[in-house]
Amino acid sequence: MNRDEAKNILLLYRPGTADSDDPQVIEALALAQQDVELARWFGEHCARQEMLRAKFRQIPVPAGLKEQIVSEHAALARGATQRRNVLVGVLAVAAIVVALLIVSRTLIPRGAGREDYNTLANYQGQMIGIASSAYRMDYSTNDLTQIRAYLARNGAPAEYTVPAPLEKTATTGCAIESWGNARVSMICFRTGKPLPPNQPGDLWLFVVDRAAVKGAPTAASPQFTQLNRIITAVWAQGDKLYLLGTEGDQQTIQKYL
Repeated sequence: MNRDEAKNILLLYRPGTADSDDPQVIEALALAQQDVELARWFGEHCARQEMLRAKFRQIPVPAGLKEQIVSEHAALARGATQRRNVLVGVLAVAAIVVALLIVSRTLIPRGAGREDYNTLANYQGQMIGIASSAYRMDYSTNDLTQIRAYLARNGAPAEYTVPAPLEKTATTGCAIESWGNARVSMICFRTGKPLPPNQPGDLWLFVVDRAAVKGAPTAASPQFTQLNRIITAVWAQGDKLYLLGTEGDQQTIQKYL
């Protein structure tokens, strides 16, 4: 394992969780103890996570919010006359969500705009981190043409080429993510394996302008990287950078390229 591979793995690491039991994380942590530069980077990463946790804990929850939501939900069942009170509860929850988003935008990698963060390894880690979490699709459809049209309407990369085997894979929709000032098109597919509840897909294609990622490859031949349970393939075509990811190994992902 080299330094960049260790960063890819540790980028998804959260201090004080079961992440430290993962064999790849254990190997990456061991390397961080021997590599001064990696140790510095890892220390900053853990500090950001702890700072974020502390900020989350400081956000006050309105007194009686739980009771208010429960009572207003019951009122909603009794008739439409109580909907105004329910809206108050929803707005209170929305205020907390907005506060969380403001904190996360302040503390979590504004990264992609920083010289030391805007790297291919960090881009891979962030996108796969999104795919591995409980993300939400912006547009649900099984039609790749409609997905392309939606992305174009919303200013995300839409002039891309999908590998022929991937075109035959079931599509579930798309989302638009951010990498610094660039927009990233996230196209979601299903491989046919059983999915956990509320998981829209298990195979993801990310497309971004190649100039937005420092150190992006220029070749069309894919580069493979294992990020914990996720295998990724990265390649370039024209001015676009492609990142394909799914759970498995290199043999698993190659059949979609």
